[in-house]
This record gives sequence, C-alpha cells and structure tokens, in this order.
Amino acid sequence: MPLTPEQQAEIDDARANPRPTLRAVAEGMERHLYVAHPVLDHGLIRVIDYMGDDSAIVQAARVSYGRGTKAVSNDEGLIRYLMRHWHSTPFEMCEVKFHVKLPVFVARQWIRHRTANVNEYSARYSILDREFYIPAPEHLAAQSTVNNQGRGEVLAGAEAQRVLDILREDSMRSYDHYEGMLSQDGQQGLARELARMNLPANIYTQWYWKTDLHNLFHFLRLRADAHAQYEIRAYAETMCRIVADWVPLAYAAFEDYRLGGVQLSGKGVEVLKRRLVGETVTQENSGMNKGEWREFEGVWG
Repeated sequence: MPLTPEQQAEIDDARANPRPTLRAVAEGMERHLYVAHPVLDHGLIRVIDYMGDDSAIVQAARVSYGRGTKAVSNDEGLIRYLMRHWHSTPFEMCEVKFHVKLPVFVARQWIRHRTANVNEYSARYSILDREFYIPAPEHLAAQSTVNNQGRGEVLAGAEAQRVLDILREDSMRSYDHYEGMLSQDGQQGLARELARMNLPANIYTQWYWKTDLHNLFHFLRLRADAHAQYEIRAYAETMCRIVADWVPLAYAAFEDYRLGGVQLSGKGVEVLKRRLVGETVTQENSGMNKGEWREFEGVWG
C-alpha cells in the first residue's frame, strides 16, 4: 500500500477544504493537488504545491523580449517558439513541489539532477518502514550484451523465481537485523544513524522535491526516454501525465520538440544531405564511429 490510512485521511481533509486565492490557478493541476499516484509496488508521487501555468510562461517571455514577440500571434505559438529555440528562463517562472516515495537506488539515480530543492526522510531521526521494491517478473532482465548500463532478455521460469526469492529473503533478513540492532529489549540498542547502514538499496525512502518547469522538462527528457531505467521511467511517466494537465501548451511543445524530436550532429546532417541526392553512405565513409552510426541508424534506418 503506497499510503497509510492516516496519510489518506490527511489528503482527504486537505482536498475537502479549498481556499479562495487571487493567484493564477491551473484547473488541471488542481485535480492532482495532494492526490497520491501509485508508482511501482509501494511508491507514489503527489503534488504538494505549484506556482504558475501556461500564461505565466507567456507573460515572462513578453516582459523579457518586448517587441520581439509581436510576430507571434498567440500563446501556443510563442511557447512553441521558446521550446524550439531552447529558451529557458520563461519556463523557470513555473514551479512545482512533489512528494515522492521511491526505492533508495532510484533516489540515488534521481538526485544526480542537481537542479531542485530536496528534503529527504531522515533515517537518523526516524525508523524506516519494512517496504522494499521487488520487481514484477516482466521487469527482471539479464545484463545487456551491447549496453553496459542496460537490460537484455527477460528472465523466465526457475531463474526468475530464484532471483525473486533472493531479493525477498535478503530484504527481510536485513530488516530483521535492522530491527534487532535498534531494539532496546535487554540491551542498549544501536543508534539509528548506524543501524541504517545494513539496509538494502531497494528499501523505500521519501522526499519533497521542488523544481522549476525548465529543469523538470530536462529531467523528464532524460528519464521518460525509452532508454532510461524502467524504475525511474515509471516515475517520470507519471509526472508527464501530471505536467500535461498543469501546462498543456508547454507540455505539448515539450512532447513534440524534446520527447518526440531528434537532435542531429553536424555529421548526421551531412549524411542525410548525401542520402537525399542518392549517394550510398555507410559507417565507413560517414565519418562516424560505430556507436554514433548505430544510434543514427536507429533513428533514420
């Protein structure tokens, strides 16, 4: 269960007591406010607070550029122009604060995006719950033979069951020892900040993560990509659905130019030009190395 009954009661109470405001409100985001969206087996994402909407992006751009925006006839066109030309500051006018419950190994990958304000649940002060991420069988995969940080074929049958048994048994055993070290029954009990060192990386932690829309889009461009690790991608895809309701014009531009777009190198542009005039281009005469050529072919065939 991602939420305890107490947490759900707190959310229900917050949503039952709306307050009037003079600030800009995004109706799509209001529907998500405080709602817990389940992710993985015990994880969640919920919006705690937000600032701004599509109009805030447009307003900031017009303040910044003055007459330079007069050629753009509408807000959607302006937002698409800003996205297309990699402008950043107008998108920084929107901010959002998420409550995220996630496995520690996902958190360590996530925290590499050093563009947010983060406050994490303290295992020095509190005791972590007995909750671990155990992958569904369809997400158990062998190591990729072509990508050192990717997955290959899905494990099946007895091998999959063996791995699942190891994950569950090791998780439970380590938590039993964690509780045993903390216990003061007939002993002094180890400090929480030390006892936590024995916990596995698949135990769940929680944090508040606040960022602006420009940096959120950068996070989503990398983590909602099909090549991203499944576990963090599950969170990113949930966030994408939330952001699409919050700033629909900005998200549509992001989806078109970033998620659905392709960036070409100078060599890639030259290869396309040569192909358009009928020239046969191979990796050997393209000027690309094998990795670059494989990625180019993956897009352009």
